[in-house]
Amino acid sequence: MRNSSDWLYADDAATCGSPYWIGKGLTCVCFKPKGNCQPICINLTPLQEERLRRLKRRMKVYFDASKLDHQDALRALWSASFPGHELKGLISDQWKEMGWQGRDPSTDFRGAGFISLENLLFFAKTFSTSFQNLLMKQGRKGVVFEYPFAVAGVNITFMIMQMLDLDAATKPRTFIRTVFLQMLSENEWAFDLLYCVAFVVMDKQWLETNATYMQFNVRIRLLVI
Repeated sequence: MRNSSDWLYADDAATCGSPYWIGKGLTCVCFKPKGNCQPICINLTPLQEERLRRLKRRMKVYFDASKLDHQDALRALWSASFPGHELKGLISDQWKEMGWQGRDPSTDFRGAGFISLENLLFFAKTFSTSFQNLLMKQGRKGVVFEYPFAVAGVNITFMIMQMLDLDAATKPRTFIRTVFLQMLSENEWAFDLLYCVAFVVMDKQWLETNATYMQFNVRIRLLVI
Protein backbone atom coordinates (compact mmCIF):
# COMPACT_ATOMS: atom_id res chain seq x y z
CA MET A 1 0.00 0.00 0.00
CA ARG A 2 1.40 3.36 -1.04
CA ASN A 3 2.50 5.75 1.67
CA SER A 4 0.69 9.10 1.46
CA SER A 5 4.01 10.94 1.62
CA ASP A 6 5.11 9.19 -1.61
CA TRP A 7 1.98 10.05 -3.61
CA LEU A 8 3.18 13.29 -5.16
CA TYR A 9 6.52 11.80 -6.13
CA ALA A 10 5.05 8.61 -7.55
CA ASP A 11 2.39 10.20 -9.72
CA ASP A 12 3.74 13.61 -10.68
CA ALA A 13 4.84 12.51 -14.15
CA ALA A 14 1.50 10.90 -15.02
CA THR A 15 -1.20 12.47 -17.13
CA CYS A 16 -4.92 12.77 -16.53
CA GLY A 17 -5.83 12.94 -12.86
CA SER A 18 -2.30 13.22 -11.55
CA PRO A 19 -0.84 16.19 -9.66
CA TYR A 20 1.18 17.05 -12.76
CA TRP A 21 -1.97 17.08 -14.87
CA ILE A 22 -3.85 19.11 -12.29
CA GLY A 23 -1.02 21.64 -12.19
CA LYS A 24 -1.05 21.98 -15.96
CA GLY A 25 -4.83 22.22 -16.07
CA LEU A 26 -4.99 25.06 -13.57
CA THR A 27 -2.69 27.15 -15.73
CA CYS A 28 -5.12 27.00 -18.64
CA VAL A 29 -8.18 29.23 -18.35
CA CYS A 30 -9.86 28.59 -21.69
CA PHE A 31 -10.60 25.41 -23.60
CA LYS A 32 -12.71 26.95 -26.34
CA PRO A 33 -11.11 26.79 -29.80
CA LYS A 34 -12.34 30.25 -30.76
CA GLY A 35 -13.13 33.51 -29.04
CA ASN A 36 -12.52 34.64 -25.50
CA CYS A 37 -13.63 32.90 -22.34
CA GLN A 38 -16.95 34.04 -20.96
CA PRO A 39 -16.83 35.26 -17.36
CA ILE A 40 -17.91 32.69 -14.80
CA CYS A 41 -19.95 33.85 -11.85
CA ILE A 42 -20.92 31.53 -9.01
CA ASN A 43 -22.38 31.94 -5.57
CA LEU A 44 -20.20 30.61 -2.78
CA THR A 45 -21.53 28.02 -0.39
CA PRO A 46 -21.28 28.71 3.36
CA LEU A 47 -18.45 26.15 3.56
CA GLN A 48 -16.52 27.84 0.74
CA GLU A 49 -17.03 31.25 2.32
CA GLU A 50 -15.73 30.08 5.69
CA ARG A 51 -12.69 28.31 4.26
CA LEU A 52 -11.96 31.26 2.01
CA ARG A 53 -12.07 33.61 5.02
CA ARG A 54 -9.61 31.38 6.88
CA LEU A 55 -7.28 31.28 3.88
CA LYS A 56 -7.41 35.06 3.47
CA ARG A 57 -6.54 35.46 7.14
CA ARG A 58 -3.53 33.20 6.66
CA MET A 59 -2.41 35.27 3.67
CA LYS A 60 -2.43 38.47 5.71
CA VAL A 61 -0.07 37.20 8.43
CA TYR A 62 3.42 38.63 8.13
CA PHE A 63 6.37 36.60 9.31
CA ASP A 64 7.47 37.93 12.70
CA ALA A 65 10.76 36.59 13.98
CA SER A 66 9.84 37.72 17.51
CA LYS A 67 6.80 35.41 17.71
CA LEU A 68 7.46 32.05 19.32
CA ASP A 69 5.09 30.15 17.03
CA HIS A 70 6.88 31.56 13.98
CA GLN A 71 10.23 30.57 15.45
CA ASP A 72 8.88 27.10 16.17
CA ALA A 73 7.66 26.78 12.58
CA LEU A 74 11.14 27.62 11.30
CA ARG A 75 12.69 25.01 13.58
CA ALA A 76 10.09 22.47 12.45
CA LEU A 77 10.96 23.21 8.81
CA TRP A 78 14.64 22.59 9.53
CA SER A 79 13.87 19.33 11.33
CA ALA A 80 11.67 18.13 8.47
CA SER A 81 14.25 19.16 5.88
CA PHE A 82 17.36 17.84 7.61
CA PRO A 83 16.28 15.17 10.10
CA GLY A 84 19.02 14.24 12.51
CA HIS A 85 20.99 17.44 11.87
CA GLU A 86 20.93 19.91 14.73
CA LEU A 87 20.14 23.52 13.95
CA LYS A 88 22.65 25.84 15.59
CA GLY A 89 20.36 28.86 15.59
CA LEU A 90 17.58 30.69 13.79
CA ILE A 91 20.30 32.88 12.35
CA SER A 92 22.97 30.59 10.97
CA ASP A 93 24.94 29.81 7.82
CA GLN A 94 23.20 26.44 7.87
CA TRP A 95 20.11 27.98 6.29
CA LYS A 96 22.04 28.60 3.08
CA GLU A 97 22.11 24.84 2.56
CA MET A 98 18.37 24.99 2.02
CA GLY A 99 18.51 27.80 -0.50
CA TRP A 100 17.84 30.87 1.63
CA GLN A 101 19.63 34.03 0.52
CA GLY A 102 21.50 34.57 3.76
CA ARG A 103 22.00 33.51 7.37
CA ASP A 104 18.58 34.80 8.43
CA PRO A 105 15.68 33.18 6.53
CA SER A 106 13.17 35.58 8.08
CA THR A 107 14.29 38.29 5.65
CA ASP A 108 13.10 36.18 2.69
CA PHE A 109 9.47 35.98 3.82
CA ARG A 110 8.70 39.63 3.15
CA GLY A 111 7.06 38.99 -0.21
CA ALA A 112 4.64 36.22 0.78
CA GLY A 113 4.46 36.25 4.57
CA PHE A 114 4.05 33.46 7.08
CA ILE A 115 1.92 31.34 4.75
CA SER A 116 4.96 30.71 2.56
CA LEU A 117 6.67 29.08 5.53
CA GLU A 118 3.52 27.09 6.24
CA ASN A 119 3.51 25.93 2.62
CA LEU A 120 7.10 24.71 2.79
CA LEU A 121 6.41 22.93 6.05
CA PHE A 122 3.24 21.32 4.66
CA PHE A 123 5.19 20.07 1.62
CA ALA A 124 8.00 18.72 3.79
CA LYS A 125 5.65 16.83 6.11
CA THR A 126 2.94 15.68 3.70
CA PHE A 127 5.00 14.68 0.67
CA SER A 128 8.36 14.04 2.27
CA THR A 129 9.80 11.97 -0.59
CA SER A 130 9.11 14.60 -3.25
CA PHE A 131 10.28 17.36 -0.93
CA GLN A 132 13.55 15.63 -0.15
CA ASN A 133 14.20 14.78 -3.81
CA LEU A 134 13.76 18.40 -4.81
CA LEU A 135 15.70 19.76 -1.84
CA MET A 136 18.64 17.36 -2.19
CA LYS A 137 18.54 17.38 -6.01
CA GLN A 138 18.44 13.58 -6.06
CA GLY A 139 18.55 11.73 -9.35
CA ARG A 140 19.44 14.81 -11.39
CA LYS A 141 21.89 14.37 -14.25
CA GLY A 142 23.36 17.01 -16.50
CA VAL A 143 21.93 19.93 -14.54
CA VAL A 144 24.47 22.75 -14.62
CA PHE A 145 22.47 25.41 -12.79
CA GLU A 146 20.18 24.84 -9.83
CA TYR A 147 17.62 27.23 -8.39
CA PRO A 148 17.60 28.31 -4.71
CA PHE A 149 15.11 25.84 -3.23
CA ALA A 150 13.71 27.81 -0.28
CA VAL A 151 13.53 31.11 -2.16
CA ALA A 152 11.73 29.30 -4.97
CA GLY A 153 9.19 28.07 -2.44
CA VAL A 154 8.45 31.58 -1.20
CA ASN A 155 8.11 32.87 -4.75
CA ILE A 156 5.71 30.07 -5.69
CA THR A 157 3.45 31.01 -2.78
CA PHE A 158 3.47 34.64 -3.91
CA MET A 159 2.74 33.76 -7.53
CA ILE A 160 -0.17 31.47 -6.62
CA MET A 161 -1.70 34.23 -4.49
CA GLN A 162 -1.43 36.57 -7.47
CA MET A 163 -2.89 33.99 -9.84
CA LEU A 164 -5.92 33.26 -7.67
CA ASP A 165 -6.49 36.91 -6.74
CA LEU A 166 -8.60 35.83 -3.77
CA ASP A 167 -8.72 39.34 -2.35
CA ALA A 168 -10.78 40.55 -5.28
CA ALA A 169 -14.05 42.09 -4.10
CA THR A 170 -16.14 40.48 -6.84
CA LYS A 171 -17.43 36.94 -6.96
CA PRO A 172 -15.17 34.46 -8.78
CA ARG A 173 -15.44 35.22 -12.49
CA THR A 174 -12.47 33.30 -13.88
CA PHE A 175 -12.02 29.61 -14.52
CA ILE A 176 -8.95 29.38 -12.29
CA ARG A 177 -10.60 30.95 -9.24
CA THR A 178 -13.76 28.91 -9.75
CA VAL A 179 -11.85 25.62 -9.96
CA PHE A 180 -9.80 26.53 -6.90
CA LEU A 181 -12.88 27.34 -4.86
CA GLN A 182 -14.32 23.98 -5.82
CA MET A 183 -11.10 22.38 -4.60
CA LEU A 184 -11.40 24.38 -1.40
CA SER A 185 -14.89 23.05 -0.79
CA GLU A 186 -13.52 19.51 -1.02
CA ASN A 187 -10.33 20.03 0.97
CA GLU A 188 -9.50 22.81 3.42
CA TRP A 189 -5.81 22.44 2.52
CA ALA A 190 -6.40 23.03 -1.20
CA PHE A 191 -4.04 26.01 -1.30
CA ASP A 192 -1.21 24.02 0.28
CA LEU A 193 -1.84 21.06 -2.03
CA LEU A 194 -1.84 23.36 -5.06
CA TYR A 195 1.46 24.77 -3.81
CA CYS A 196 3.03 21.31 -3.74
CA VAL A 197 1.82 20.58 -7.28
CA ALA A 198 3.14 23.94 -8.51
CA PHE A 199 6.56 23.28 -6.98
CA VAL A 200 6.83 19.91 -8.74
CA VAL A 201 5.69 21.42 -12.05
CA MET A 202 8.18 24.28 -11.76
CA ASP A 203 11.00 21.82 -11.08
CA LYS A 204 10.02 19.74 -14.12
CA GLN A 205 10.00 22.84 -16.29
CA TRP A 206 13.41 23.78 -14.93
CA LEU A 207 14.88 20.42 -15.90
CA GLU A 208 13.13 20.15 -19.26
CA THR A 209 14.28 23.59 -20.43
CA ASN A 210 17.82 23.40 -18.98
CA ALA A 211 17.15 26.75 -17.33
CA THR A 212 19.91 28.86 -15.84
CA TYR A 213 19.96 30.79 -12.61
CA MET A 214 19.27 34.00 -14.53
CA GLN A 215 16.00 32.46 -15.78
CA PHE A 216 14.80 31.61 -12.29
CA ASN A 217 12.16 34.36 -12.02
CA VAL A 218 10.93 33.62 -15.55
CA ARG A 219 10.33 29.95 -14.77
CA ILE A 220 8.40 30.89 -11.63
CA ARG A 221 6.21 33.35 -13.55
CA LEU A 222 5.36 30.74 -16.18
CA LEU A 223 3.37 28.89 -13.54
CA VAL A 224 0.67 31.57 -13.64
CA ILE A 225 0.48 32.12 -17.39
